[in-house]
Amino acid sequence: MPIILKGKPVADEIKERLKEEVLDYKKRGIAPTMAIIRVGQREDDIAYENSIIKNCDSIGIKVVVYEAPANISMEAFENLVKQVDLNDKIHGILVFRPLPKHLDMELIQSLVSPQKDIDCMNPINLQKVFEGDETGFKPCTPEAVIEILKYYKIPIEGAKTCIVNRSLVLGKPLAMMLLAENATVEICHSKTKNLAKQVSGAEIVITGTGKAKMFDNTYFNSGSVVIDVGINYEGDKMCGDVNYEDVADRVSAITPVPGGVGTVTSTILLKHVLQAVKLTNN
Repeated sequence: MPIILKGKPVADEIKERLKEEVLDYKKRGIAPTMAIIRVGQREDDIAYENSIIKNCDSIGIKVVVYEAPANISMEAFENLVKQVDLNDKIHGILVFRPLPKHLDMELIQSLVSPQKDIDCMNPINLQKVFEGDETGFKPCTPEAVIEILKYYKIPIEGAKTCIVNRSLVLGKPLAMMLLAENATVEICHSKTKNLAKQVSGAEIVITGTGKAKMFDNTYFNSGSVVIDVGINYEGDKMCGDVNYEDVADRVSAITPVPGGVGTVTSTILLKHVLQAVKLTNN
């Protein structure tokens, strides 16, 4: 039977560490605070917002929500982000994306100061990931992948690792982070020839294609550790990129969807808020 790499134990351990940090800051008169900037009232955004607030409440982080109308002008939205960024009582800022098309994302992503950019939106933080500079914020999902591997004591150093994703949100920064852990990294994508052959030769596989149940048991070997980052739906049922039922009995370890990487990703935001407290308070 494979090891089921559930996200909840990983998230719970991180939260326990963070609770102590929050208490320590509060004793010093600092209330760790996250700002959420949301445009409009999309149901998925509101659900995500409620989930974040619940997570923050569980360890004592304060959340302030700034809701902007869906038709807000670029100038007004820019002023809102700047106003929140200048607020000394706000330590970390999360701008919900995607934004309406009339808002210029290229300009907006630089408005949040790098030291408050808990979602790694500012290009300066992404640049730091590629430079191996640990003073910035890493994208939350790649960091969640690393946390899961370390929690379950999956050997990373020297491991042949295949990432099936080349985006700046997941694949590219994750490759840099795995290289920093001395893994041997290969990035694959939709144009990769003989994808099944490439993936099946890896010890650790991270999938992020956005194609429901694309990966069956022909993509893996008996020693494969499978980290499924995909979030897809078949009707009302959430599933990953990996056909879990077909693959689970073949591999050595696998993350479920739901209940895997996503559970840890939301907790990384909390970790980043406390990192932002350190940066904004020297």
